[in-house]
Amino acid sequence: MEIFKVKDLNFTYATAKEPALKDISFEVNAGEFVTVCGATGSGKSTLLRLLKRELAPVGDVSGRILFEGRDLQGLTARESAGKIGFVMQNPEQQIVTDKVWHELAFGLENLGVESEVIRRRVAEMASYFGIESWFEKSVTELSGGQKQLLNLASVMVMQPEVLLLDEPTAQLDPIAAADFISTVSKLNRDTGLSVVITEHRLENVIPVSDRLLALDRGEVIAFGETRETVEKISENERVLYGMPAAVRLFAGLKASGNFKVSENFNATEKLKVNGTLKETWNPKETGNPKETGNCPLDVCEGRRFIEENFKNEVKSLPKTERIRDREKALEFKEVCFRYEKDLPDAVRSMSFEVRKGEIFCMLGGNGSGKTTTLSLAAGICKAWAGEIRIFGKKLKEYKAGTLYNECVAMLPQDVQTLFIADTVKEELKEVRFEPEMLPFDFKPLTDRHPYDLSGGEQQMLGLAKAIAARPKLLLLDEPTKGLDACAKKEFASVLRSLRDSGLTILLVTHDVEFAAAVADRCALVFRGEVTSEGESHEFFAGNNFYTTAINRMTRGFYDGILRVREAEEIIRLNGCDKE
Repeated sequence: MEIFKVKDLNFTYATAKEPALKDISFEVNAGEFVTVCGATGSGKSTLLRLLKRELAPVGDVSGRILFEGRDLQGLTARESAGKIGFVMQNPEQQIVTDKVWHELAFGLENLGVESEVIRRRVAEMASYFGIESWFEKSVTELSGGQKQLLNLASVMVMQPEVLLLDEPTAQLDPIAAADFISTVSKLNRDTGLSVVITEHRLENVIPVSDRLLALDRGEVIAFGETRETVEKISENERVLYGMPAAVRLFAGLKASGNFKVSENFNATEKLKVNGTLKETWNPKETGNPKETGNCPLDVCEGRRFIEENFKNEVKSLPKTERIRDREKALEFKEVCFRYEKDLPDAVRSMSFEVRKGEIFCMLGGNGSGKTTTLSLAAGICKAWAGEIRIFGKKLKEYKAGTLYNECVAMLPQDVQTLFIADTVKEELKEVRFEPEMLPFDFKPLTDRHPYDLSGGEQQMLGLAKAIAARPKLLLLDEPTKGLDACAKKEFASVLRSLRDSGLTILLVTHDVEFAAAVADRCALVFRGEVTSEGESHEFFAGNNFYTTAINRMTRGFYDGILRVREAEEIIRLNGCDKE
């Protein structure tokens, strides 16, 4: 049975000249897990919001969207609200009440469900999601991961038939993100819930997807069974670069032409076929392994692919020495901070140093104190104990706004707080932004309202405004949120260029892959203090979860491999196991 059928869908935003979606056609069957992928601005979020009538953007629409065979616009308000669930990217934007228990009951209350039924459903959902221990808490006490889990539970308590998720892990740490996707996958398997999800972080999503819809510049470039579709789009760099590490490694080695993948290698996965979960899937069962391909999708399959095809006589790559003896740009000494007098410290005995001309990344779980640390460095929050120095000068000695006079600039996590104008052009004019400051083309966006931009485009606009202040120390809070993989690659290049020009960057992120690609040094924050820090390779090689997928894939077989290109290089040095 088809849950959604989209036919010849076109959409153009009210103030835009070019369509955001062009001739989109696909269907979602009952019980399917469908992932929508594509670069920033490809139309993923626009498409998803058009599937939820209440969230549809304003603009010109043509084509048809059918829900269970009926026109989407013909559904009653009750049917639309109850049958089609939606989880947003930002957990804060979806929470509407003050208590966890009330948030769970709120949707049912608005649907006019009887009190007895509400109590039963809320109790059942709280138990399923493990919410009982924080059931009576205020929502302000929750971590980002708990808030997003609460949003999911609040939608599921209304028993929807399809769940739409718009980059739901964008603001979650790696462990919380993996747990969230695992929960969604479990709902899909346990209840037959249909799922349509847009994501940039595909490492955990691709392996559990039944089908993959790939968009590029508002058009469908591929749609079908996940493993087959991954192979079809392997030549599209913009889309491929966002695929899981195992997929990118396979595609890179295949494209090089220097290595012949063993024909005996068969990727295995848990695959749902006609509603039945198969423990093992052999691509050769289709009768044409070349068309279906043996492309690995996750860490386990990728590791087996490497071990069965390549040698490991060369265990590691030469290390690059970095300059360590530099002056301090930022220094925290035993810094403590609490938001209210009666609350525990959010930052406790925080001590670390950031050197001039380096990129220093802070990682850690939601609520560990990373964003608070940035706020302290920016002078937004005031520590009650300890000392903060910026370029050797005590923070409290910066008077009358001198801290922000070509010294410190900060890009906050909620980048929309920076926007004050009605168009992108006016925003950039207001800060006297010069195009050569940032290799990003804002021309196609000049007449758009900043709030109408995609998440990635908003981040780039916020970065442009921060760089226009010409700071010596740049503080970035989750700057890759909403960026696709290619945009992250360009962004990393921008940051390295800024660093090489003398700018010092302190970056807080949940994006482990990005941190591994750009950081000179990294630190792990736990319960308000730095528990470990070190140079990038040393730091990530010593972690099990706060590390890259390719490191988990190669660990023990090769040493210290953090990036796909490093894996390709060491495999090239070793050669095939079977010539």
